[in-house]
Amino acid sequence: MSSEPRRTVLRGGVVAIDLLGAPATAVGIEDGAIAFIGTDDQASGWIGTGGEAPDVVDLDGALVAPAFVDSHVHTVRTGFAITGLNLTGLPTLSRCLDDLAAYATGHPDDGVIVGQGWDETDWPEQRPPTGAELERAAPGRRTYVTRVDGHSSVISPALAALVPGLEGMSGWTDDGRVERDAHHAVRNTLETLIGDAERLEAARAACRAMAAQGIVSFHENAAPHIGPESEIELVRQAAEEIGLHAVVYWGELLAVETARRLGVAGLAGDLVADGAFGSRTAALSTPYHDAPGTCGHGYVTAEQVRDHVVACTEAGLQAGFHVIGDGALEEVATGFELAERVLGDRIDCGHRLEHVELPSTRVLDVIDRLGITCSVQPMFEALWGGPDGMYAARLGERWRQTSPFSKMAHLAFGSDSPVTPLGPWAAIQAAAHPHQREHALSVAAGFRAHTSGGWDAAGLQAGDLSIGAPAHLAVWDTPARGPGFLPDLTPGAPLPVLRRLVAAGRTIHLSDEGARS
Repeated sequence: MSSEPRRTVLRGGVVAIDLLGAPATAVGIEDGAIAFIGTDDQASGWIGTGGEAPDVVDLDGALVAPAFVDSHVHTVRTGFAITGLNLTGLPTLSRCLDDLAAYATGHPDDGVIVGQGWDETDWPEQRPPTGAELERAAPGRRTYVTRVDGHSSVISPALAALVPGLEGMSGWTDDGRVERDAHHAVRNTLETLIGDAERLEAARAACRAMAAQGIVSFHENAAPHIGPESEIELVRQAAEEIGLHAVVYWGELLAVETARRLGVAGLAGDLVADGAFGSRTAALSTPYHDAPGTCGHGYVTAEQVRDHVVACTEAGLQAGFHVIGDGALEEVATGFELAERVLGDRIDCGHRLEHVELPSTRVLDVIDRLGITCSVQPMFEALWGGPDGMYAARLGERWRQTSPFSKMAHLAFGSDSPVTPLGPWAAIQAAAHPHQREHALSVAAGFRAHTSGGWDAAGLQAGDLSIGAPAHLAVWDTPARGPGFLPDLTPGAPLPVLRRLVAAGRTIHLSDEGARS
């Protein structure tokens, strides 16, 4: 990117901060940090200081606010959804297969076809595709299409033939569907079929998409069952090229030496304690409403949680788990309590849990008392909550207990992209207007969860508008403004549109409108 001036002033806007009881309208940036906040008149005085004349940007009433943090992203998978076969939101199984056939025809040289995001919940067929149907749509091709939650997939016979011992693994079914051990084995095989060059291009596409949503920092939730270790450096490279700040987690139990070698923030993120409601693999305490023969699958015991949390704490790493169902949450909470007996006060050192969809009061109390961050995805509730949604189909009346945002003391918001789309304002809107009104957050609280909450979740100090803070800023056109400085996020109101994204003082994304201002 082109070099930025050492000094910049943004003026004529609305800055999301009170200044002696009045709104600020201007921000000055110097050497990558916020150097001035005040009125336009005061900005004129600041412009004349410091010797070098700053670049002056007139905002024409736009909102200046801290840039967003997405606390749960799968960067390479997000990029493949952008550049490859995206099956998200398709209305029927037939359309899914048609799109696969068209993609296969248009990409005859791809060694493997990866499709992401199918969801059978609202399809009239009410079932996933089969391996035989993938074969008919893309004859002879190695095809892998994963469900929207990422916890089950369907593969073609040509791909199945490359996975040694697949038919004897738990989670394999003869119709080509894979979950659990079989799913992990398929992903291990995919690692050998997709090269680093393809992964890097996907990571770049994802980082550009994040910047276009006003996201300046993201938490990469890497894990052995998601991608190879080599992806971590590719994600870091792509983030640096685009100008984003990346925090990386590695989801492997007790792998302290691996964490040190990879230089990750913690052994957390997608370290799976269970699966997902949509695939009926989240671990419940009582059976699924629409599958009375199963309670899902738990993958860790309380004792394993204890040992992991103790090992991470003693190594100075964050510990954490992907955990969704109430059965798995009880197991994880018990494990943290067992770790507390070993560590005492040292356990309160910034550990985290992902998703936390169906927590009991006891689990919430443990999370609060131990200062554990809940890294949650409000769009899960928006897309699948409610009396007619997928959660109700899977859980019955228990859906009403899901996503209790207002009861979570330490919150960070993310997308779990590509599971749900990148889009922080939509996520804040979902948390402010959930299906269960008692679970609602204020827009201001949701905004904090998607900005400073993300920095806090990584143990970092950033994300506010104050003198000396890193200049991580987003400039938004806000068609409708609510109380205070933030936009009106009433359902149906137009969401803000990004004009400019600034990371450590550098403009890393500029919309067409921003380029003209």
